[in-house]
Amino acid sequence: MTTALITWGGWDGHEPDKVAAIFDKILNDAGIETTVTDSLDCFDDAEGLKTYNLIVPVWTMSDLSREAATNVSEAVALGTGIAGCHGGMCDAFRGSPLWQFMTGANWVGHPGGDGVKHRVNIISDDPLVAGIGDFDVETEQYYLHVDPANKVLATTRTDVVTWYHSANGPVDMPVAWTREWGLGRVYYNALGHQASVIANGPAFEMVKRGLLWAAQSKSAAQGRDATQFQNPGNHW
Repeated sequence: MTTALITWGGWDGHEPDKVAAIFDKILNDAGIETTVTDSLDCFDDAEGLKTYNLIVPVWTMSDLSREAATNVSEAVALGTGIAGCHGGMCDAFRGSPLWQFMTGANWVGHPGGDGVKHRVNIISDDPLVAGIGDFDVETEQYYLHVDPANKVLATTRTDVVTWYHSANGPVDMPVAWTREWGLGRVYYNALGHQASVIANGPAFEMVKRGLLWAAQSKSAAQGRDATQFQNPGNHW
């Protein structure tokens, strides 16, 4: 049985309960057994985390201890997948560089706030976005500090709103990507300021595919040796 842990909470403005419910339905419809909690205590159980096929964080602007971040990192490094969206994953724990390193980015702004009309451009032929064309959204346009090692699936052009960043010229900001953390699969999508943004349409399809791809992380990791990635000299 494929299992997933969904943990939600943090800033209410991101509707974490409703976003978690969307993720829960996607996974249940795919035959994945879910455990849903509104507490971060689950991250204190280092061995328990390793039993899941997938971890889905839905937290924003919250605090995570170094030990808890390490527990999640080690579970993912050994093959558990992790997937999430918007502030629920890449603005979850601003005080944890390890979390930011693992997920591939950290949020720094959304010029113009909510309701910014912008286009999401699909730039990959990866199966995670195959058949999904470019599409327009009206929501926050995230500006992130992004790991250049990410495998970017979609971008958005940052010339929609003029602000202090505009002096540097427009850039193609990643919207969705995959990456690896040890043996684990990582998927992130910057959309999802409210649950309605990812409840249907191409954004929903992207998130759905990302969750299910990350849930197969352990299967893909079978037979691989995690010790090749270990470095005892690192201390977080």
